[in-house]
Amino acid sequence: MEPPNAESIHFHAAFTSGLTGRTRGTLSRVPPLNLGNQQPKTPLNADHAWRATADRVAETVLFFDFDGTLAPVADDPTQVQPAPKVLAAIEALAPVVQRVAIVSARPVDFLREHFDGLSGVDLYGLYGLEHSHSGGDTVTEPAALPWVPTMAELADVARAELPPGTLVEYKRLSVALHWRTTPHLAATVEQWGRDQAERLGLRVQVGRMVLEIKPPVDRDKGMVIDELVQGVRAAWYFGDDVSDIKAFAALRARAAADPDFIGVCVAVANPETGDEVAEAADLTIDSPADLGDFLTEATHRLS
Repeated sequence: MEPPNAESIHFHAAFTSGLTGRTRGTLSRVPPLNLGNQQPKTPLNADHAWRATADRVAETVLFFDFDGTLAPVADDPTQVQPAPKVLAAIEALAPVVQRVAIVSARPVDFLREHFDGLSGVDLYGLYGLEHSHSGGDTVTEPAALPWVPTMAELADVARAELPPGTLVEYKRLSVALHWRTTPHLAATVEQWGRDQAERLGLRVQVGRMVLEIKPPVDRDKGMVIDELVQGVRAAWYFGDDVSDIKAFAALRARAAADPDFIGVCVAVANPETGDEVAEAADLTIDSPADLGDFLTEATHRLS
């Protein structure tokens, strides 16, 4: 593994120097997910980054993952709720910036239950296979629709064959296999999921104590972000899991193509995938609750 150069260490340290004790920079480097050694280019601390964003706030997009970012992860995924202050902060930020978008592995219908009524918030569910703009109808990626019966059948097979303690979450266009409450089943559940995906010609996405089986459709968070940042001058992405690293990479690519563009990648810490995600980010926030405080402060900086 190539050691970090002085510039990257300086950037991470400088970028976070204006943060409170709830946020921190990450200096460690993890080789499997280094985005081709692409490094942040703008040597700003967080205070300067918010000020630079304020100068172009009408041309700024704020992107958020949901689970583990805006909401703490729970044993039962149906009971997850946004952290305190998150909804109020997003409601305040939405009319100030050009766009706020939630980009999640959750279905749009689930996201709508939590963000319905917030004007100006776009919802991208199932890694972008579904979307809804500002409370409008849910639009599904046409290429994914033929796979709905396969996913329903797969969910039934998973419930019948996987050991007790495995939580099978059917999402219409994907099936998520959780082992959070039974971590000793991780290898068994993951191998079963990979075998089924290979048998059916599907794809897998590994996350925080979960393996998700998806249609073989080219759609992910990075592709969503790449499309939405074209023509804007600034974007922040907040995420906590390995699927969010593709979103970080999209911001890096946009910045590489346009020196005037400001892209800020923020990781929310966690004990499972935190090192990998923080390695790819510009700064790290300790928890969804701390992110609620961070966003509340941002409303004052951007208003």
